[in-house]
Amino acid sequence: MTWHFTEDPAVFRAAAGALLSAEPARNTGVFTLMDTAGRLGWWTEPGGRVTGVLVVAAPGQPTFGTVTPEAARALASLPDPFGDEGVAVLRGETTAVEAFAEATGRPWTATFRMRLFRLGTLTPPDPAPAGRARVATAADVLLAAAWAREFVRDLGEEPAEDYTGPVTERISDGRMLLWESGGEENQGRPVSMASFSPVAEGHSRVHLVYTPPAARGRGYAAGVTTAATRAARDAGAARVLLFTDLANPTSNALYRRLGYRPVTDHLTVAFTGR
Repeated sequence: MTWHFTEDPAVFRAAAGALLSAEPARNTGVFTLMDTAGRLGWWTEPGGRVTGVLVVAAPGQPTFGTVTPEAARALASLPDPFGDEGVAVLRGETTAVEAFAEATGRPWTATFRMRLFRLGTLTPPDPAPAGRARVATAADVLLAAAWAREFVRDLGEEPAEDYTGPVTERISDGRMLLWESGGEENQGRPVSMASFSPVAEGHSRVHLVYTPPAARGRGYAAGVTTAATRAARDAGAARVLLFTDLANPTSNALYRRLGYRPVTDHLTVAFTGR
């Protein structure tokens, strides 16, 4: 049983392709990051079967795909598996992340807990919220960038100074949806947003679902999430996924009502010493 590492996505795909294809939802983070990663790893069982994968997209910040607790503990015993940077932040399925963190003997803190959902049968809100969905345009970049900043702040994280670049990319690709209110007070004005990731290996993730506080409680998030889900499927996604903050029962309940079903829980930890 051994960990193997490469910087070549083609080598990684050749080694771990069977696992990635068998567990596409659980490996969604790896799919998203592997073509631009600085380091990729896979765990082999006796006989060479691959049962674990990881990706390091930013120095010191690995992300686990499907990794067993046994493989996670074995990884923690290796000398510098992530290079000179070591590991400062780790993301992945909760059981594997906890196994690795505990095996290191280093102090660590759980910073974020999420739940991965996969769409079953889409169930649009009934009645539908007032208004309509539309694809965001270049004229919406500044508004969407400001909302992206508030989205990150709502997650309890420190937002970056500027989200113009990531938002512009999504809008240019036609992957950001806005919900325009149909009410008299804000008729025709954007009141909620959602985006979806490029389709990779048949799946896409809905993300950046945000409604400003003053517009909440009117069903706009349900409307725009439904629109983003449909757009992802129209773009070719056979599987549509999303992550929710476990600390937010409102969003978790919303996505269940729309037809999303839980897959697995995820954890982000920060290490505070070597």
